[in-house]
Amino acid sequence: MSSNTTTLQPGASAPGISAAAAPHTILGHPDALFVLFFTEMWERFSYYGMRALLVLFLTATTLNGGWGWDVKEAGKLYAWYTGLVYLTPIFGGYLADKVLGLRKAIVIGGLMIAAGHISLFMETKPSFYLGLSLVVLGTGLFKPNISAIVGQLYGKDNEGGRDSGYTLFYMGVNSGAFFGILLCGYIGEKISWSYGFGLAAVFMILGALQFYFGQGIFGKIGLSLSQSKVEQAPVVEEAEPHVIRDRLKAIFTFSFFTIFFWFAFEQAGGSMTIFARDFTDRSLTGTSGTTFKIVNSLITVIPLLILTWLLIKLFFGTAKRYLLSNLLLVSCIGGIWVLTLWMLNREFVNQDSSVPASWFGILNSLFLVVLAPMFSRLWGKYWNPSGPVKFGLGLVMLGLGFACLSYGAAGIPNGAKTAQVSMIWLTLAYLLHTMGELCLSPVGLSYISKLAPPRLLGLMFGFWFLNTFIGNFLAGMTGAYIEHIAHAYSMSTFFLIFTIIPIAAGLVMMALNKWMHRNMHGIH
Repeated sequence: MSSNTTTLQPGASAPGISAAAAPHTILGHPDALFVLFFTEMWERFSYYGMRALLVLFLTATTLNGGWGWDVKEAGKLYAWYTGLVYLTPIFGGYLADKVLGLRKAIVIGGLMIAAGHISLFMETKPSFYLGLSLVVLGTGLFKPNISAIVGQLYGKDNEGGRDSGYTLFYMGVNSGAFFGILLCGYIGEKISWSYGFGLAAVFMILGALQFYFGQGIFGKIGLSLSQSKVEQAPVVEEAEPHVIRDRLKAIFTFSFFTIFFWFAFEQAGGSMTIFARDFTDRSLTGTSGTTFKIVNSLITVIPLLILTWLLIKLFFGTAKRYLLSNLLLVSCIGGIWVLTLWMLNREFVNQDSSVPASWFGILNSLFLVVLAPMFSRLWGKYWNPSGPVKFGLGLVMLGLGFACLSYGAAGIPNGAKTAQVSMIWLTLAYLLHTMGELCLSPVGLSYISKLAPPRLLGLMFGFWFLNTFIGNFLAGMTGAYIEHIAHAYSMSTFFLIFTIIPIAAGLVMMALNKWMHRNMHGIH
């Protein structure tokens, strides 16, 4: 992003918008944050909805509409896909900084992602690979730049607001993941793989258009270099060169340690999904089946009510100036309501009470939405350790989640193709993984926005995602060997790998705390 970027305080108007015309705040933050919140929500809906189906579709028999691949083949494609999704942001961030501007990059990226999902919907092999490629390229333009705009909504004198803003933004990320996995996963498994992939396209198109027609709310934030010069945006002074160099070292260190986190965390879409499908007892009968249906309804409807409340607040604050953007958002939330109520009704009248394998993926998003306010309050009021300590804690808790899976899988014989392990172990694993994620991912995004010079902001977010690419690629490649390792050693040993490595990395990160503190030069 160019040095012509300015910042916005919570509740303040964007540059170029008069104070009289400034929209009200929501939860103490500018309405602009929630435009980003919902835009990111639809992108994550499409990504996680499709990701939940990818390995299941590839490994399903041709009789069941899949491609009949073995787990190793599917895991390798999953590795390349989820890895490349986080490699291209380094190029997307650079293009946005130097040529397109953040906002234009987001719109182009969103439409490319939508085109990719439409191509996946067709389900021929050429269109399927084309679709994956378009999603990868579109995400490269979309993901780093929307995260960068969030940071530009806050000033240096209100870093607490910035951290809280990123936590709320991260709730948008996980709201999209929750409903994407829930609805795309359900429709893909129970109705049609094509319809599951196609549903992701619909919401991505509407989400990109919602952002396009509402982007004026950001004022000069996110414009290209040429547009900023024309608008004469104020210049932000940068720190001294040696301070910038040290802070970049801190960014590189934070980013490097995310490799160990995502290497283990991203087993969710691969080996943990296979474990849920083949080795977890998902059948429910009698009272337990009815109880699950009631609980599933509550955990689905309550988050949707919260999102609807945020939509109403945003609508009343911005509809006069951005009516079309708001109407598109209303149609999106309305569509989610229709699909959700249809799904819940269909399940209540269905005698089959088995839990879909893809359903467990929503637990991460559910726990995050529930726990994020608690963690935000913890950091703000009771205990707010430094970034390296939070990172270390996140890695340790991630490892402990896999320790639960390792223990739960201890009774599975070597080479077994199926088993009936209790669902409690997957549930505990997702709970601990979510707690680890809250200590690491939103904190990392916030630190990059604090430490990076404005002219390199998009590029630094791209670098963050470059290391996420490495972690995702390693996750897919190692997850592809779940059957081989389980046969040669045991399923418990497989999960023990993801217990030891993150915990060791977390302890190292905490040991680097003092060195990191010096390099951050006053950034807490």
